[in-house]
Amino acid sequence: MGSLCKVVMGICAGLLLTACSEDFGPDQHGRKVTADSLDGQWLVINYWAQWCAPCRTEIPELNVLAKTLQGQGAQVIGVNFDGLQGEELKQATDAFDIQFTVLAQDPAARFGLPHNDALPVTYIIDAEGKLRERLMGEQTSAGLLAQLQRLRGQ
Repeated sequence: MGSLCKVVMGICAGLLLTACSEDFGPDQHGRKVTADSLDGQWLVINYWAQWCAPCRTEIPELNVLAKTLQGQGAQVIGVNFDGLQGEELKQATDAFDIQFTVLAQDPAARFGLPHNDALPVTYIIDAEGKLRERLMGEQTSAGLLAQLQRLRGQ
């Protein structure tokens, strides 16, 4: 292989790795969510909306799960289905008493998540960033923890 080809391949590989480590954008408080804070962890990504009645009863369960997962290489992440931003997102998360990180930017493309028109929907992403499970409907903390443990082989 020629040296020019090796250089081009090296540049391409570098660009791919850089794209993978892009930050996740701001959270509901306007703080930047870095790639380092989420990459390499299992993620429970929940899509919710203010008009979704099951979402309202599911959020306290997700708060419990988020506390349970602290320090265990897994995190709960929320995404507002309606794409609320800035102050609107903060007000909605405060109204729901969401105690975990809610991303202002939808990470669906990053993880190859399929679109859903029904809510709530929860995705489990493994530490390598691969979609492992899609769960439709209202979830419980205990049920999600059991799913995570099963998928992690614990």
